[in-house]
Amino acid sequence: MMGARHPSCDAVDAALAAADVPGRVRILPDAAPTAQAAADQLGCPVGAIANSLIFTTGDGEPLLIMTSGAHRVDTALLGQALGTTVKRASADAARQATGQPIGGVAPVAHPAPLRTLVDRDLAAYDELWAAGGIPHAVFPISFDDLVRITSGTVVSVA
Repeated sequence: MMGARHPSCDAVDAALAAADVPGRVRILPDAAPTAQAAADQLGCPVGAIANSLIFTTGDGEPLLIMTSGAHRVDTALLGQALGTTVKRASADAARQATGQPIGGVAPVAHPAPLRTLVDRDLAAYDELWAAGGIPHAVFPISFDDLVRITSGTVVSVA
């Protein structure tokens, strides 16, 4: 897993190191803009891919949802649980909230902390893989560390 480094990857590595998370960003040979593409390159179940998806609430608040690559986020279910509407953010809104491109959004290293929900289904995997700041980058992390570093709330998202 070789390739050129990117400043976003370095920022993610710095955030992981500061949080005492052992995993570090790895560059994949090919872009992994989807959970299946990442799982295929890593040789892991698609459910072990922790997708970082940006949504917005009814009042425009950005919301980071860490979801298993095995399913889609149910925005109606989440909206009901949160007491607001929830919709997928545009690519521009996602980049503004995270400083990272869609397909490579990491759970950390954003310009400001984001309210985060973590899919409880991710707890089924000993090792998760999350995006490392660009579509070619990923890093390994445990469920407990993912919840800890994002200050996430564990919920059912599907």
